[in-house]
Amino acid sequence: MIRLLLVFAAMLALACGGARAAKLDLTTVNQAQFAAGEPKDADPTVLKAQILLDRARFSPGLIDGRLSENFAKAIGAFQAANGLHSDGKLTRETWDKLMATSTDPVLVTYEVTRKDVRGPFTRRIPARLERMARLRRLGYRTAAEKLAERFHVSEQLLRMLNPGIGFRKPGTTLVVPDIGRGDPPAGVARIEVDKGARLVRVLDHSGKWLAVYPASIGSDENPAPSGMAEVKRVVHNPTYHYDPDFAFKGVRTKRPFTIAAGPNNPVGSVWIDLSIESYGIHGTPDPGKIGTTFSHGCIRLTNWDAEDLGSIVQPGTKVEFKNEIARAVDELAP
Repeated sequence: MIRLLLVFAAMLALACGGARAAKLDLTTVNQAQFAAGEPKDADPTVLKAQILLDRARFSPGLIDGRLSENFAKAIGAFQAANGLHSDGKLTRETWDKLMATSTDPVLVTYEVTRKDVRGPFTRRIPARLERMARLRRLGYRTAAEKLAERFHVSEQLLRMLNPGIGFRKPGTTLVVPDIGRGDPPAGVARIEVDKGARLVRVLDHSGKWLAVYPASIGSDENPAPSGMAEVKRVVHNPTYHYDPDFAFKGVRTKRPFTIAAGPNNPVGSVWIDLSIESYGIHGTPDPGKIGTTFSHGCIRLTNWDAEDLGSIVQPGTKVEFKNEIARAVDELAP
């Protein structure tokens, strides 16, 4: 009996060693190849595909190595734009087409700079908007959060790629995604806000999709507008102004207030002002919730996608709202 237990323990140790070997690292992800069958969370092929989609401007939102709804939507959009069967599944044909978009490694090394670890950081950010208004800046909470957002990843994935490594010391070498998207696409004709699919698309004059981003868009109580609008201006590092007429749930004050600028501001790092009063396309302090929650009527993207869109549009760019929003019971945010 004891001998059998020892054999079982040895087998378990080997299995655990195999699991450790399968962890995400630079070589494993860069050399990942398509394999038949349904991939799983933290599979190197999923992470590689997410980074390539992000690079091609078919954004999966937060890069986290998971089989998320936003990942499926990004795959589906890429398939539709490339004339493939659009089912949102990572097929061999889709993989080959995606690999053809770029031959550069998806994971690279990066040396942390003094600017990366220099604040000012905002360690504690209250949940209520009225209390946020007391802060002088809505900065990143930590250097890890700042670095994670820079490379479009979740903090959890950043730590998985860099086990046992801290993020507060200049000169530290990290493994990170290479998410360089290149120059903004030319020939932009209009922006399409698809309320049903919770997607924002950038189209050229022929209707070709140049970029697609997951979005949180309105709700039953605070629906996004319909019809046509246009971009008025793009505001970087915006402040957030609350009007009591908004009557947001959970806000008790009857007086207007302003929340300071910063990436953890309720509208994130950029505000794309629309010709419909009080409506805009903007960033968010919580990229992990994009596409899974609704908003107070505006269109929320991750900060990096909002910034990318802000570099693409200009005053006068047409914005079309289409389809009805899907029903759900979710958290609301500006």
